[in-house]
Amino acid sequence: MSTVSPASDRLGEELDTLRRQVEGPVLTPGQDGFDAEITGFNLATRHRAAVVVGAAGVQDVAAAVRFATRHSLPVAVQATGHGAVQAADGALLITTSRMRGVTVDPSDRSARIDAGCTWMDVIAKATPHGLAPLCGSSSRVGVVGYTLGGGIGPISRTFGFAADHVREITVVTADGQVRVTAPHQEPDLFWGLRGGKGSLGVVTSIVVDLFPVTSLYGGGLYYAAEDTPAVLRAYADWAGTLPEATTTSVALLRLPPLPDLPPQLRGRFVTHLRFAHLGEAREAEALLAPMRAVAEPVLDGIGQLPFSAIDSVHSDPVDPMPTWERGSLLREFTEETAQALLAVAGPQSEVPLAIVELRQLGGALAREPREPNAVGGRDAAYSVLVIGAPVPELMDTVIPAVGRAVIDALSPWSTGGTLLNFHGSALAPDELARAWPEPVLTRLAALKERYDPARVFRFGHVVPRR
Repeated sequence: MSTVSPASDRLGEELDTLRRQVEGPVLTPGQDGFDAEITGFNLATRHRAAVVVGAAGVQDVAAAVRFATRHSLPVAVQATGHGAVQAADGALLITTSRMRGVTVDPSDRSARIDAGCTWMDVIAKATPHGLAPLCGSSSRVGVVGYTLGGGIGPISRTFGFAADHVREITVVTADGQVRVTAPHQEPDLFWGLRGGKGSLGVVTSIVVDLFPVTSLYGGGLYYAAEDTPAVLRAYADWAGTLPEATTTSVALLRLPPLPDLPPQLRGRFVTHLRFAHLGEAREAEALLAPMRAVAEPVLDGIGQLPFSAIDSVHSDPVDPMPTWERGSLLREFTEETAQALLAVAGPQSEVPLAIVELRQLGGALAREPREPNAVGGRDAAYSVLVIGAPVPELMDTVIPAVGRAVIDALSPWSTGGTLLNFHGSALAPDELARAWPEPVLTRLAALKERYDPARVFRFGHVVPRR
């Protein structure tokens, strides 16, 4: 006697129909390739999707969304999985990694970028023309998720958020329709996509500005654990004196004893000063001199860099790993703030944290762009991000408690807000609401009701109801 229900038979038949409609693979649990298809960079987030569609183009995405709505399946999307904060359990998961087209228009200083591209793809196409995108600290991160969440990177104080420089977005909304949005074409949706992240649809391509940047003076200085208090105090005084041509950050790193790390860093606690200046080397070194005078770094990695080497400013990890993260925004970073940070995350603390990072904001990040968008956090001076050590057995217990303790210790200096890309897995509505100013959140919530009233897109950083 068969144990397969008529409903299961119908779903199987419709999946076969979907397979004929799309170019990419359609997989269900247990099929060859399913596990590899759903695995992203953050190994702590393990999707248990009902169906995965490996989209090869915009029409595959549209067909997948229409299939999901017919069967009352929620929809999730993944390019690289760097920003995965919630498992897409029971969902139709659309993976976009096959959508890798990049077209650069040198005369227009723009690039059209498909949904599965990383910044590495864009840099490779743009730099031969003497142009650069507003990429993040790692060129392996997906372009679309990074940009829709705002997007800050090593030269952001000079140019602003990546979302401030988007010209056009193609998106599939919950009704399965392909929409092209721009300042004068569905402008409300265009406004909300830039800062609302994946809450309003599946973005299949974007057109962004490129900038005439071929090189920068930058990299990192790594200081020994015992110099950390002096470095943080000096940074508190120094960062506010810098021009918009300079973007900096500082991170407390607990590094594993990996053989591919430089010997000076292997298995050590170090404080990493990141520095990127768009200007002459002599000017950059004059700006950097106060920090060089604090202590002798154990490793000096600062110099003239081609833009293609921009990853060396932050030197982010490149291999997939389990991560837990949480962020906050600060109105200032003072010597008192530095003392509070040292007390909970300094070298004397035995805490399972890989990185506690402070990124300097301000400059162009504080200004509204020519075409307004939904990005929050412009009132902040610094962003704090706490990333747990990649220890799976601590991911649900010790690491969240310790990470929240760091954020709490800095709360006297908090603006009360967060950057959406650094918000982490704090997904309760009141927690998510911190990512946007109240008027922006109200407008985003109205757009969510208009374009996705059934909340088809409900995973990750979804705009809460107001």
